[in-house]
Amino acid sequence: MEAKKTFLALVLFIFFCISLSITDAVRSADTQISGPHFTDIIVTTSDTHLLLFGELRNSLTNEMIEGLHSGIPIQFSFFVELKKIESSWFSGDLNNIEFSHSLTYDTLKQIYTIETPEISKKNHTTTSLDEAKTLLNEINGLEFIRLDELEPDQPYRLRIKAELYKKTLPLSLHAVIPFVSWWDLKTDWHTVEFIY
Repeated sequence: MEAKKTFLALVLFIFFCISLSITDAVRSADTQISGPHFTDIIVTTSDTHLLLFGELRNSLTNEMIEGLHSGIPIQFSFFVELKKIESSWFSGDLNNIEFSHSLTYDTLKQIYTIETPEISKKNHTTTSLDEAKTLLNEINGLEFIRLDELEPDQPYRLRIKAELYKKTLPLSLHAVIPFVSWWDLKTDWHTVEFIY
């Protein structure tokens, strides 16, 4: 009976150690991608269009948020391109889209305004910085190309990247707000291959 308890305790200890090492490996993988990057990129279809969903992570620095609260708007530009894969070479671009998301803060009303013109012509407003960040970073059902422009059962490659930058400020403000030069960030291209 005592041997069974010892064996059970040993098995539980080994299981605990393995769980810790797996958790540490997952954490270290997350921390390795410290800069801005895309996650959860999904390409799907509606009745008429190819749709793109995705989320940008690690896009806002503390300096950006300080600047935002001082009245400096934040603007992200997204670049999406689609190519048909043919015998290890790519044909010409089927579609290229560039669009921007912007975030402003009204210091008097304490309201964030987010513009995502590719999704909706309306501006989104919120008093929550977390909600504003989510809206700024999400691509939510972008109609990218009409389905009748694609060939069924053919492979395609979609690439997306983002440039996170400040709006141009007068030169005199660069001396007053020196951290704005840190805002020039961009992601690597994120690639998704699929068969339509």
